[in-house]
Amino acid sequence: MKNKRAIIMMAIAVLFGIAAVVLASLWLAKQSANSSQRVVVAVADVGRGQKLLPELLKLEEISIKNLPKDAFTDFSKLADRVLKSNVMRGEVLSEDKLAPPGTVGGLSAMITEGKRAITVRVNDVIGVAGFALPGNYVDVIVHLERDPSEAERNARSAALHVSKIVLERILVLAVAQEVSRDDTKPRVVNAVTLEVTPQEAEHLDLARSVGTLSLALRNQIDPKSPATPGATKRTLLDDLAALPVLAQARPAQPARRPAPAKPRVLTVAAPVKRDCVSVIIGGRAAQECF
Repeated sequence: MKNKRAIIMMAIAVLFGIAAVVLASLWLAKQSANSSQRVVVAVADVGRGQKLLPELLKLEEISIKNLPKDAFTDFSKLADRVLKSNVMRGEVLSEDKLAPPGTVGGLSAMITEGKRAITVRVNDVIGVAGFALPGNYVDVIVHLERDPSEAERNARSAALHVSKIVLERILVLAVAQEVSRDDTKPRVVNAVTLEVTPQEAEHLDLARSVGTLSLALRNQIDPKSPATPGATKRTLLDDLAALPVLAQARPAQPARRPAPAKPRVLTVAAPVKRDCVSVIIGGRAAQECF
């Protein structure tokens, strides 16, 4: 009788244990489903301006904490969409990485709304020795001969050479025909495409038609744009004259003028008063003084 009761108690304990395990598993599965979601991610690295193809995408479980708000959960919403920024392998696809629907792939998909793309011819010097890569920011400098003013024209002075930064913090969209970079190695090209506003495009087109252009590479995270007056030959020489001199020569002292010669004054001695007598010797008369 006692053994029967013990067996019953053990059976009940086993049933309760199984029920606890089942309930715990269901709770964990529910918590796991609530903490992750199947979203669309990239299978490989995809460059900006490229159309999204089905073979480049897959669904993957991602923690909700790491998901952007506009992540995609369906492939159909990404059909023929174009990237406006680079996407790395395993990165979640979101709306902010895509160009507007209907955008054709290529460089036009990368241009920010309200801006334009303009290409300038460069060489190994103007192109910052090939270090101006897509995604970098540059300043555009123009060198030209300024028209003389009325006063300078009357004085028949020569034209004034000027170098001036005309555009600051301009985004490099592409170098040559490449809109993405695989590494950071410099590469000398013959053309650079810049993203500018319509007004900046006008300034840049005028600058390259009246002078020569140069690009100055700047820090990616430096937003400052100090105002500069430009450089001329006169300011350049003034700046060189203002540089500190390590060994400064002593200034030469002015030569002293010789003092004017004093005029000589001739002094005539006063005649000495003497006593004189007349002496007659042999018929000749003579005067003796003493």
